[in-house]
Amino acid sequence: MSDTITVTGNIATDPEHKRTSAGIPITTFRVASGQRRFDQATGRWTETGTNWYTVSTYRGLAQHAFHSLRKGDRVLLTGRLRVRQWESNGKNGTAVEIDAEAIGHDLLWGRSTFEKDAPSTASTPAQAPAESWAGGPTAPAEADAWAAAPARDGEWSVPGADDGRAGVERERAAELVGADSPF
Repeated sequence: MSDTITVTGNIATDPEHKRTSAGIPITTFRVASGQRRFDQATGRWTETGTNWYTVSTYRGLAQHAFHSLRKGDRVLLTGRLRVRQWESNGKNGTAVEIDAEAIGHDLLWGRSTFEKDAPSTASTPAQAPAESWAGGPTAPAEADAWAAAPARDGEWSVPGADDGRAGVERERAAELVGADSPF
């Protein structure tokens, strides 16, 4: 069983990038998440402490985190929580770690620009073609039974409107989904 946690906080250490013996990229850093509560008597927010987390990222997320994140950045992250006890040189403690699944800048505190990776040059036959919104090539509309007709200049495309291809689309949809489908 794994516990999922979402944390908002500041990166407190410079991200450190390493590789496992198998060559898997790992980036680690610490996050400080300040805790506060609203004191109704004073009408002010009161700091009640800070939780510290060691965050680990792997593979592609590790590479992106290392190149995108810096000490002091305000981030949102989600991942699997691990709490473990440790002992070293006669001292005991508790380590609270997060194996991150997603990380992003907290846009309440600033701006960020997203830069998508270039498409991989090695594609497999099973790989789906890129969507048109992703900037990649798309198959002709006739090859996709669920494709919508493009809107003509100055016109809006209306879902369910008959563009002259509706009969063909219904036939192809029935072949793909089955005759019993309401679609």
